[in-house]
Amino acid sequence: MQDQREIENEFVEKIHRHQGILHKICFVYSNCNADKEDLYQEIVLQLWKSYPLFRKEAKFSTWMYRVALNTAITLNKKAVLFENTKALLRDDMAIEDVTDYSEDIKILYIAISKLSKIEKAVILLWLEEKGYSEISEIVGISEKNVSVKLVRSKKKLAKIIKKLC
Repeated sequence: MQDQREIENEFVEKIHRHQGILHKICFVYSNCNADKEDLYQEIVLQLWKSYPLFRKEAKFSTWMYRVALNTAITLNKKAVLFENTKALLRDDMAIEDVTDYSEDIKILYIAISKLSKIEKAVILLWLEEKGYSEISEIVGISEKNVSVKLVRSKKKLAKIIKKLC
C-alpha cells in the first residue's frame, strides 16, 4: 500500500503529464484569463478529491477528461466562476499566453469556445483521437449521439472559422 507522499507524487506527475488536456478545457469553457485560472484550480481540486476513487479501469487521461469536463460544465451551469465575465471583454487570444500554438490552431480553439458545452467536449475528445465509445463513456451520451454531434459540430465550426478568418 502506498503512503500519502507517494500518492501525492503520483498524482502531481500525472497532472503534469496531462496538463494540456486541462488547458484546452479551461480555454474553451472560460471567457477570460482569470476564469481560466480559477477553472484550472477547481478541476485540479476535484481531480484530487476524486483520485482515491479512481479504480484504474479506464486510462488516467480518460478519467481526467470526465472529471474535468463535468467540473467545467457544472461550474458553467452554476455560473460560480463566470458571474463577472459578462462585463468583461472576451479575450479570445488569451490562448497565446498559455500555449505556443500556430495561428490556425488558435483560431480553431477560439471557434471551439463558441460551441455549446457538450459540442465542446465532443470535439475536444475527438481532436485527442478518442474513439466514439470512449467519447460516449466520458460525455455520457450514446455512440450514435456522439456521431451526430460530431457531424453537426464540424459544420458549425466550419461556419465559425469562416467568420473569424
